[in-house]
Amino acid sequence: MIAPEDLTNVSLAIRDAVAPVFLITGIGSLMGVMTNRLGRAVDRFRPLKDMSKEFISSPLAVEMDTIASRIRWMRRSITLCTLSALSVCLSIAVMFISEAFVMQLTQAVAILFIGAMVALTLGLLCFLREVLLATKEVLDS
Repeated sequence: MIAPEDLTNVSLAIRDAVAPVFLITGIGSLMGVMTNRLGRAVDRFRPLKDMSKEFISSPLAVEMDTIASRIRWMRRSITLCTLSALSVCLSIAVMFISEAFVMQLTQAVAILFIGAMVALTLGLLCFLREVLLATKEVLDS
């Protein structure tokens, strides 16, 4: 039989895990936008790459370099946001392990959550860099 205080502790742990779950949802939405932009950049790069070197003019070569740079920034952004989501997931798991086994793991949860926020911030900065490159390409033409 489950003791009432155990049920209370589990319900508190679930309540504390709800906010990070919303964060994971938000990160997932951002990653959807990022992967869409990555796909568009890759789709634009492929036909340019398949052109013969003689047919590639200087402006096309510059565009290829810009697109390749955008792809690299987007890959970094997606990697960092994935790392952020994984860190949030681990922090939730550690919270439940802490409750289930009556262990004091608050420091581990804090470190994982701080790591998640740092990775998310860096991922968003990489995303911003990619957006700046994309808009510069359009504004300069």
